[in-house]
Amino acid sequence: MKTFRTTLIAMIMTCTLFTLGSCQKSATQAEAQNEPQPWVIDRFDDIKVLRYEVPGFENLPIEQKLLVYYLAEAAKCGRDILFDQNFKYNLTVRRALEDIYTKYEDDRSAAEFVALEKYLKKIWFANGIHHHYSNDKFQPEFTRAWFEPLVGKYAKENLSIDEKLLCDIIFDNTLYPSRLNQADGVDMVTESACNYYEGVTMKEVEEFYAKMADLNDPKPISYGLNSKLMKDESGKIYEKVWKLGGMYSEAIEQIIFWLEKASSVAEGAQKSIIDALINYYRTGDLREFDRYNILWVGDNKSNVDFVNGFIEDYGDPLGRKASWEGNVNFVDSTACRRTNIITENAQWFEDNAPINPAFRKKEVKGVTAKVITVAMLGGDCFPATPIGINLPNADWIRKEYGSKSVTIDNITYAYDKAAQGNGFTEEFVLREEDRARMKEYGKLADDLHTDLHECLGHGSGQLAPGVKGGELKSYTSTLEETRADLFGLYYLGDEKMIEIGLIPSLDVAKAQYADYIMNGMMTQFARVELGKNVEESHMRNRKLIAEWCYEKGKKDNVIEWVKQDGKSYIVVNDFDALRRLFGELLFEVQRIKSTGDYEAGRKLVEDYAVKIDPTLHKEVLERYNKLGIEPYSGFVNPDYELVEKDGKVVDVKFVGKYNFIEQMLEYSQKYSFLPSLN
Repeated sequence: MKTFRTTLIAMIMTCTLFTLGSCQKSATQAEAQNEPQPWVIDRFDDIKVLRYEVPGFENLPIEQKLLVYYLAEAAKCGRDILFDQNFKYNLTVRRALEDIYTKYEDDRSAAEFVALEKYLKKIWFANGIHHHYSNDKFQPEFTRAWFEPLVGKYAKENLSIDEKLLCDIIFDNTLYPSRLNQADGVDMVTESACNYYEGVTMKEVEEFYAKMADLNDPKPISYGLNSKLMKDESGKIYEKVWKLGGMYSEAIEQIIFWLEKASSVAEGAQKSIIDALINYYRTGDLREFDRYNILWVGDNKSNVDFVNGFIEDYGDPLGRKASWEGNVNFVDSTACRRTNIITENAQWFEDNAPINPAFRKKEVKGVTAKVITVAMLGGDCFPATPIGINLPNADWIRKEYGSKSVTIDNITYAYDKAAQGNGFTEEFVLREEDRARMKEYGKLADDLHTDLHECLGHGSGQLAPGVKGGELKSYTSTLEETRADLFGLYYLGDEKMIEIGLIPSLDVAKAQYADYIMNGMMTQFARVELGKNVEESHMRNRKLIAEWCYEKGKKDNVIEWVKQDGKSYIVVNDFDALRRLFGELLFEVQRIKSTGDYEAGRKLVEDYAVKIDPTLHKEVLERYNKLGIEPYSGFVNPDYELVEKDGKVVDVKFVGKYNFIEQMLEYSQKYSFLPSLN
C-alpha cells in the first residue's frame, strides 16, 4: 500500500520556475555556476516537476553505494512495463510522439509544436495517455490536420499500427476514454482502457479466478497478480504471465541482469532476498513471490533496501493485477526516532483500537518502520511518488510475519522546501487559528499521520475466519486506504502521542484534522475535471471520511460549511467529537474488511466517496485558477556514475542532472526494451 501526499498546502510551489525547452537557465547550468538550484524543475498543465536531494549517499560505504547503483538501474528497466500495463497502445503513441519531437525541423516555438511538447510531457508524467489521477484520456491541444502529416514524415518507419488508428487513439474522445472506470453498475473490465484484460468481461474474469481460489488454503496465492488475462480465438481464457520467457520478457531480462549485479555486492539476508526475487522473475511462480516477501519483511538490519516488482493493484478495476514499480532507498537513522517509538508501542495501539475486539490482532508480529532517503524512483513510483509505503500486501503474510513500513523523508522535505506561502491558506482556510496551527505543526502532523497510516494502520486488524481478503473486489483499495487513514487520524489525537514524546500538544492533531476535512470535502476537487466523479482510490478515501463525518456530526455542528464574502469554507468546530467520529467509522470499516461485507463497503463508497457537488466543484476550480496553483507534483531522478581507477570501481558519484525533457528522452533511449505491442 502507498500513501500519497494528502495535503495540497504542502504541494503548492512558489519558487522560480525553470520551464525546460525555454530560454531560461537550466538547473544543471545553475549548479555549474554555483547558484542555488530551483526545487521546481518544470511546470505544465496541472503539474509541477520537482527535484529531490539524496543526503547521506556520499557517506555510504562503497559496497552500499554499488548496491544502490545496481538496484537503481534495475528500477529504471521496468519503465516500459508500466506504460504497457496502463494501456495497450501507450508505447506506440509515446514512441511516435518522441520521433516527431526529436526530428521536427520546422519552428519549434510555433503554437502547435508547443502544444505537442506539452502533450508529450503529460504522457511521460502519467506513464501513458491517461491522467495519472483522474484516469481520463488527455485531450491534445494541437489539431489532427497539423499532426497527421508529421506521422508520415517522422514516425512512420517505426510505427507498429496503422496511422489512422494512431490518430484515432489520440483525437477520438470516445475511444478509450478512461484508463480505470469503476463506476457502479458498469462492466469495469470492458470499460477500462488498462491493459490487464483483453477479450474478456468482468463476469468471466471473476469466474476464472473463483475457480482457481482454494477457500481452505491458510496461505492463499494472489492469483492473477502477475499476468494479463486474455481469450483466444477458440474462446478459451488464459493468462499471459509476466516473467522471463513470458510477457514483458525483454524488460524482465534487464531487471534480472541488474539484480544479479546487486546480489554480487549484497551481504547476508539481503543477498538471499534478491536471489528469491530473481527466481520469481524467472519462474513467474507466485509462491516464489510469497517466499521473497517473507524474506524481505524479515530483514530489518540492512541499511539499503528496495521495492521492485508487480506490487500494487490500484490500476486494476477489480483490484487483482499489480502494476510494476521500483524504489531504492537507505535508512535515515536520525529521522527514525519517531517510527521506532511507534513500532515499540504497536501492541498498545492495536489493543486500544476502536474496533471489535474479535478483529484485533492478539499479537502484533514483525511491525517494522523506518524513515528512509529514497535514491531512485521507478515505474509506478515515478515521476509521481508516494510519501509512504507499507508492504507486503498479502494479509496472511502480514498476520504471520508482519509488515514493513517506510516514510520517505527526502521526498516530503522536497515538497516542503518548494512550498512557500502563495495565498492558498488565506484563500481556503477561514480561521486564523487554523492557519497558525497548520503553519507551526503542518509538516509534523503530515509526517506522523503517514507514519501511523503506514506503520500501524495497514498492518492492524485481522480477518474473520473464512475471509480471504478479496471479497470487497473493486472497492478493496479505497476501503483499505480509508481504514489506514482513519487509524492514523484517530491516534494522532490521542494523549498517548504526547506521553510517548511524539507531539508537544494536541494542536498537532487539530492542524491535521482541519486540513484533512478541508481537503477531503473541498480542495482536492481541484484535481478533478468539472463534471467528473472522483475515481482515484486515495481521493475517494479522503472524501468518504470527510463526508461521512460531516453527515454524522451535522446535528451537533461538528463540521460546518461557512459562506463569507461569497466564498465557501469548511471548518471543524469540535475536534474531540470529530475524533470520536473517526473511531466510529473505523469500527465499521474494519468490520467490513474483516467480514468481507461487500454490499456495506459498496454502499459506503458510493454514498460518500464518488459524487461531487457541481456548484462547489466549479467554485474550487475558479479559486485555484486565480492562484495559479498546479495540484499535482512529481520528480526527476538524480543520476549516479561509477568512478574507476586502474580498472576497478572505487566510488559511485551522485550527479544531479535536473532536466525533465532530457531525462525522459534518455530513459526512452536507454531503458526501452519492449516491443511497441506486447
